[in-house]
Amino acid sequence: MSDTQLTVTLSGGGIDDARAVVRALEGVFGAPDDLPADERATVRTATFRAPDSPGTAGAPPAETGRLSAPVTVTVQGSPQAVAAASETLSRAFSAREEGAASGDQEQERQLLLEP
Repeated sequence: MSDTQLTVTLSGGGIDDARAVVRALEGVFGAPDDLPADERATVRTATFRAPDSPGTAGAPPAETGRLSAPVTVTVQGSPQAVAAASETLSRAFSAREEGAASGDQEQERQLLLEP
């Protein structure tokens, strides 16, 4: 089966908050293509090459640290990847679902992560 992508868009918080969110997802999806690096950015992105069957979302998340401010996270990709990412982030942080959209083969979900 072909690989799909999981795209993660983050707004709010600082660079350390963005990196903490990405670290939480690495246990399920592996390392992203690039880590958020621009300290001046107001919106940051990370892209993971997510296999059709991502790793187990039930595994405890990697040590991520605490968030310094609320972070809005949008995850977009295959239904399996979006579900795994949402479950992982909900276990690692205090998370509230803010919205979701579904297409034929892709889903998008927005979460608010709070310190």
